[in-house]
Amino acid sequence: MKLSELASTLGLEFAGADCEFTGLNTLENATETEVSFLANPKYAHFLPQTRAAAVIVAREFADSVQNALVSENPYFDFARAGALFDRKQGLFQGISPLASVDATAELGEHCTVYPHAYIGPHAHVGKNTEIFAGAYVGEHAVVGENCRILPNAVIMAGIVVGNGCVIKPGAVLGTDGFGYVLVGGEMQKIPQIGTVNIADGVHIGANTCIDKATLGATTVGKNTKIDNLVQLGHNVQVGENCFIISQVGVAGSARIGNRATLAGQVGVAGHLSIGDDVTIGPQSGIAKDIPAGSKGGGSPFMPEQTFMRSMILAPRLPEIFQRVKRLEKELEDLKKLVRNDTKEMP
Repeated sequence: MKLSELASTLGLEFAGADCEFTGLNTLENATETEVSFLANPKYAHFLPQTRAAAVIVAREFADSVQNALVSENPYFDFARAGALFDRKQGLFQGISPLASVDATAELGEHCTVYPHAYIGPHAHVGKNTEIFAGAYVGEHAVVGENCRILPNAVIMAGIVVGNGCVIKPGAVLGTDGFGYVLVGGEMQKIPQIGTVNIADGVHIGANTCIDKATLGATTVGKNTKIDNLVQLGHNVQVGENCFIISQVGVAGSARIGNRATLAGQVGVAGHLSIGDDVTIGPQSGIAKDIPAGSKGGGSPFMPEQTFMRSMILAPRLPEIFQRVKRLEKELEDLKKLVRNDTKEMP
């Protein structure tokens, strides 16, 4: 593709000499046949030395490179360019004779089922959906149209997945919720007879587990994106357009509003409510409700400014502790002097 063609496709202004390019890369590693981008100004020092054929940049940096694709949002436009070069996973088409598809299962038009995939009795798979090798779709499960169920993903019996969803390798939807009760000194299992409902446009990362509800449904709202290695407990409710990042754990019956972001390793206790438009920093422990619009982090959770101050002060705690000890000693010495002077007064 030529640079001018890329600019036209993305609707960007092109400044420089036109030439062909073959791919995309970072500013540091791009060759003369690759396009790069600058989204964060702190990497602007790479611009004079990059070998990239062109760089997608904000207007303020356009004069810093020989060939520029001027963008209001370089990161987003680089992602759009990347989509043009994205190699689709898997080339197989049709229903493999090596797949196990129950006679009562319903498959829409143009579905693809790879070898060694399983689709159980009375399951329904919408048109244009791909079920990759080793994937399991249980009885009475529903998978919508234009979905991609990648290798070894598991959709248990009765689980509902909307249209345009991506379930990545090893993800498990609908295993039993972690429900037990102590009776007579022994743990007794509480039957988990609910389901999981995944709305349209949801992406679920590799090895993520979403437990089915005790009663009712564990739900994930429209267009929410869930990273790898996330755990959502039974009856958790996640809103629309959320980002749930790697190693987050959400305990049973917690509710997360729309457009919430939970950074890596956030832990949310059960039965809590996190409001709309909340952003929670990494490794935070959530032990109480978080009102809508809040931003912060820490364990326990603190508002953003308090959290940032605590992070700045934390490395200085040993020094501050020593200073406090010295001040306490000086204060005690002063008290002794005052007591002695008082005794000596006539």
